[in-house]
Amino acid sequence: MVRLFNVYFPERTLLLAASEAMLVVAALLGVAFLSRNGDFTLALNFQHGYLQVASASLAIMLSMYYYDLYDSDVLASLREVWMRLVQVVGTACVILALFYYAFPAARMSRRMFLSSLVVVPLLLLTWRKLFLFVNRSPRFAQRAVLVGGGPLVRSLASEIKKRPEWGIEVFGYVEPLPSAPPMMNGVPRVGDFSDLPQLVDRDRISRVILDPGAPLVPAFADFMSTLRKRRVLVQNGTDLYEAVAGRVPVESLPPGSLAADSVSPAPRAMLIYKRIASIVLAGAALLLGLPFLVLIAVAIRLDSPGPVIFRQKRMGQNGQIFILYKFRSMRQGADPDGLPRPAQAGDARVTRIGRWLRSTRFDELPQLYNILIGDMAFVGPRPFVPREEEECLRSIPFYEQRLKIKPGATGWAQIHQGYCASLEDNVEKLGYDLFYIKNLSVGLDILTVVQTVKIMLLGRGAR
Repeated sequence: MVRLFNVYFPERTLLLAASEAMLVVAALLGVAFLSRNGDFTLALNFQHGYLQVASASLAIMLSMYYYDLYDSDVLASLREVWMRLVQVVGTACVILALFYYAFPAARMSRRMFLSSLVVVPLLLLTWRKLFLFVNRSPRFAQRAVLVGGGPLVRSLASEIKKRPEWGIEVFGYVEPLPSAPPMMNGVPRVGDFSDLPQLVDRDRISRVILDPGAPLVPAFADFMSTLRKRRVLVQNGTDLYEAVAGRVPVESLPPGSLAADSVSPAPRAMLIYKRIASIVLAGAALLLGLPFLVLIAVAIRLDSPGPVIFRQKRMGQNGQIFILYKFRSMRQGADPDGLPRPAQAGDARVTRIGRWLRSTRFDELPQLYNILIGDMAFVGPRPFVPREEEECLRSIPFYEQRLKIKPGATGWAQIHQGYCASLEDNVEKLGYDLFYIKNLSVGLDILTVVQTVKIMLLGRGAR
C-alpha cells in the first residue's frame, strides 16, 4: 500500500492508473503515426501533435476518474468497466469539443479522432481483462492469518474480501478460546497461537494481522519474534482496517481504546492554515458567485412563498451553537411541529427549485458566509441540529471526539456516506470523521474537495 494525502491506496490500483495513462498516450501516438502517413515527427513538432495527444489523454483519464473506474466495485466487474468506458468516451468527446473551441490549434484530424475512438477503448478493455484476472487470482495475493475472533477481526475480514485490489487473501484465523467457531464470516479457524510458526512454513503465510483486543498467552511475544525473524509482516488490525476502509472501526473498539483516544487536537499550524484558506476561498467564492447567488434567490422567491434563506441551529466546535444558512429548498412550514426531519427520496416537502438546488448541492452555497465568519471550515465533520448531536453523544462511544474541530461544508464522511437515517448510520459516519481528524492534513483536505466536486457533478446522494 502507498500513502498519499495521508490516505493509503492499494499499489495495484495506482499501478493500473499509471499503466492505463501510458497505454492511452501510446495508443494516441500510434494512431497519430498511422494517420500522418510517415510525417509523424514533423506533425508532433510543428503541427501541435504533442498538444493533441496530451489534451486527449488528459480528457480520457479525467473521465475515467469521473466515472469511478478505479473504485473497488467497478474494478471487480468487467461488464461495469465496459459500460463506463462507453460513458468515458462520450464525456471525453464533450471535453475535447469545448477545448478545441477555445484552442483550435489543438484539434485532431478527423481520421485520427475517429481512429482513437475505436482503438483506445478496445485497448483499455483488453488491459482491464488482464488486470481482472490478476486481481482475482489467489496466486498473486499475500496470504494472511487473523489473530483473534473479535468484532474488529470479523469486520476486517469482510473489508478485505470486498477489496481484492489490496492483494490480501485471508487464509484463516487463530483463536485460543475452545468455544471459537470453526468458521467466522466465511474465514475458517486454522489453529491456536502456537500454530502460527507452522502455518507460516506450511501454508506460505506472509502476513499476520493482530486484533488488539484479543486475549494473549504469555508466550505470544516469542511467537511474534519468531514470525518477524521469518520476515512475516505483523500488522495491527486497527491500523490495517483504517488503511483499507478509510475509517476508524468505532463499533469494534473497546471502551477506553487507545486507537480512539489517539484522536488528538489538530496542530496549531494546521488550524491557522485552515482558517486562512477558509477566509480566502469563501471570500473569493462569494465575490465571484454573487450574480449567480442573486439569480438563485430570485428563482426561489418566484417559485414559492417564504424566505429565501433557511436558518437552523447547529452544533459546532466544542458544542457551541451557531446559525447555519442555506437556500430554502422546502415549502414554508414543511415541519409544523418544529422538529426537522431528514429529507427522503421524492420528499413532497421539497419545492420545484428546491429539488434542483438539492440535486446540485447549490442550496449549501450560503454556508460560504458561515465559513467566512468562522462558524465552519471548508472541510470538516458535518454539523447536525443540537437535538441529534445530543442523542448521538449519549448513545455513541467516542462521539465527542468529532467536536474537537470546526464542522465543514464538506468532509471525509460526506463523500463516503450519504444521509444518516439511523443510529447505525451515525456510527459509521463517526468512523470517517475520526479518520479525518486523526489524519488531518492539507493533502487530505485537497483530496476531499476534489472528491466533493466529482460527487456534485454526478449529483450523487442528493435528496
